[in-house]
Amino acid sequence: MEILDRPAPPKGLGRTLARLPVHLYRMHLGRLMRGRFLLLDHTGRKSGRPRQVVLEVIEHADDGYIVCSGFGPKADWYRNVLAHPDVTIQVGRHRMDVTAHRLPPAEGGEIMARYAPRHPKAAARLVRLMGFSVDGTADDYRRVGRELPFLRLSP
Repeated sequence: MEILDRPAPPKGLGRTLARLPVHLYRMHLGRLMRGRFLLLDHTGRKSGRPRQVVLEVIEHADDGYIVCSGFGPKADWYRNVLAHPDVTIQVGRHRMDVTAHRLPPAEGGEIMARYAPRHPKAAARLVRLMGFSVDGTADDYRRVGRELPFLRLSP
């Protein structure tokens, strides 16, 4: 694994395009995301205003949903959730109150190593987008996962 250049979160047109899934959820079309994405309702850490973001579900288990901040720990939604961890999520049509818990880097590494073989094309695109170069091995994805902040959203 090699860190090429960690990009900043998108701005302008890129941000508008990245936020399109939020509008799908607002139009009650979240079911089109087929459980791979969730809508996270959170509170702005400075403004106190309600905020929304759509995130990919990296893993789902009985103890909650795992999500990742692909743009790292400086992403606004991630910092907001750390400041106010009691949030609401919507997966498809189902809404639930959850609490966000930061996961240790080693656990993030294992999660990423499990994610990559399940979604090889998406994993390869995502790590490139996040500024990493990988050789495709589980160890390389594990190293990437240790560099990214993961959260467990538990009921």
